[in-house]
Amino acid sequence: MFPFYDVIVVGAGHAGCEAAVAAANLGSKVLLVTMNMQTIGQMSCNPAMGGVAKGQIVREIDALCGYSGIVTDETTIQFRMLNKSKGPAMWSPRAQNDRFEFAQKWRLMLEGHQNIDFWQEMVGGLLIKDQKVQGVVTALGLEIKSQTVILTNGTFLNGLIHIGEMQFGGGRAGERNATGITEQLIKLGFESGRMKTGTPPRVDGRSLSWDVMEIQDGDENPSKFSFLTTPKVGKQLPCHITYTNEKVHDVLRTGFSKSPMFSGRIQGLGPRYCPSIEDKIDRFSDKIRHQLFIEPEGRDTCEIYVNGFSSSLPENIQYEALKLILGFENVKMFRPGYAIEYDYFPPTQLKNTLETHLIHNLYFAGQINGTTGYEEAACQGLMAGINAHLRCKELEPFVLKRSEAYIGVLIDDLVTKGTNEPYRMFTSRAEYRILLRQDNADIRLTPLAYKLGMKGADLRMDNVNIKLDEAAKIETYLTENSADPGVYNEWLESIESAPLKQKIKLSSLLSRPHIGILDMAKSDSNLNTFIQKFSSENIEFAEIKMKYEGYILKEEELVKKMSRLEDFRLQESLDYFQMTSLSMEARQKLSKIKPSTLGQASRISGVSPSDISILLVHIGR
Repeated sequence: MFPFYDVIVVGAGHAGCEAAVAAANLGSKVLLVTMNMQTIGQMSCNPAMGGVAKGQIVREIDALCGYSGIVTDETTIQFRMLNKSKGPAMWSPRAQNDRFEFAQKWRLMLEGHQNIDFWQEMVGGLLIKDQKVQGVVTALGLEIKSQTVILTNGTFLNGLIHIGEMQFGGGRAGERNATGITEQLIKLGFESGRMKTGTPPRVDGRSLSWDVMEIQDGDENPSKFSFLTTPKVGKQLPCHITYTNEKVHDVLRTGFSKSPMFSGRIQGLGPRYCPSIEDKIDRFSDKIRHQLFIEPEGRDTCEIYVNGFSSSLPENIQYEALKLILGFENVKMFRPGYAIEYDYFPPTQLKNTLETHLIHNLYFAGQINGTTGYEEAACQGLMAGINAHLRCKELEPFVLKRSEAYIGVLIDDLVTKGTNEPYRMFTSRAEYRILLRQDNADIRLTPLAYKLGMKGADLRMDNVNIKLDEAAKIETYLTENSADPGVYNEWLESIESAPLKQKIKLSSLLSRPHIGILDMAKSDSNLNTFIQKFSSENIEFAEIKMKYEGYILKEEELVKKMSRLEDFRLQESLDYFQMTSLSMEARQKLSKIKPSTLGQASRISGVSPSDISILLVHIGR
């Protein structure tokens, strides 16, 4: 009934979709197995992509020929570049999306790929022989054979939904959970744990008083995620801001005794940086209000997402509290918020390719690894899909360094340090964030996709070469031409910047804070005529490169110094317990995590500098 597949992907959320596309675009024959074909690419929680550090990840996925950026651009209803008041290393794109169009676009793009087949059913187990995965077994008992398997089960593994004192099995509202896989993996020797996440109530936008809330519009000149010629958002829908108050908090507190979080019925840890409303009230009892973002679910629906009001309290408590929020006095609720508990597997059990140590050719991606967020899941799926394909072809694995991508930081953090709470990416986690900007993701990563032979990388590589060429021309013009005081001083005085006493190079003027190339061109007709040839994105890239050249060079030098440890490879077969000069903690941690490089070993908690020196001596031998 089924052919033999190169890659079977279990689960069709953000990780599963990207895994399927990555392997298929490299030439593998892929089967995508999902319990519900109607929820492929579903936005289970907020209808948005990107944000702080997450936006950089989406751009990196796009630069590596993934589809998340394309799908986001095609379905955006509002776009904002966050942190524009800070340096460009902090700029983070974020889009509100039409939830329904987003899932539909993902499905159509997947169905349009000749290398991807689909099967709708629950996977109940894996086919394992001699510590090597050989396919999957479905709930109907069907055996589907493959060279590799990628598990991207999201919150479905033994998922348990909590609303007040009620609890019931489910992987998402209205969908059953997945059973069997956890139990089999534990028998095979895997360590598992429980995590928790939650979602807020959805409400009827027709019942809200929009005029009393703050409007949050999108950017006046919106950008986008994909480096391809995807459309920029046209008419943008506004979001709104309102706040809880002490009366809201008082009503919510009446339900604390029935809260599964406070009663101990939920054992898993929830996301530290996205707490429930009851958790915020408990932890920050001195705060008299908490901000709520009121976000539309799409262009043609009245359903509204109440961002910041995630809750697992009884539904009547949620409803009574909502009515006390400004603008929500006549609110109608579509469904209550809930918490969901699910199985995950500590990611220290993985190689940096996301293949498991215990079972060959088996890969984990997404929330099964303890992460939270669409973007974190999607990039893991992409990397697992690439490496599963490379494994099938017996080629060298594809691993991104911490200095190459936020994706590299995320995976290195997971497999080296592990996590006991839902992991979320932040710019602060990346030590080389000046190099890992959102504007240069294509420069950093598209050449790697091209080298891999990724479908579509040819066109993207052409765009990269054009971008580099245009940036070089802009830089040459600004370093060779001068700013005339007579042309610039009136404008400089208007923005309270020191007037010029004599001609200086345009590049020197650009180095001043709060001055950009497009601003300069408003006063300088020659410059304005020159830059008309170039795209705004490439002008911005050139500007950042010039303004922050000193910082960029300094960070590149630091990468070179630190890369020495990354160049020392460690064989997975090393017996650390035979190295008696190592501390016992180091022997235990190194044996468990099995780092692939000395650099990765140096980042393991409990491995000291002296342990690294001992390993250096051992490698020298």
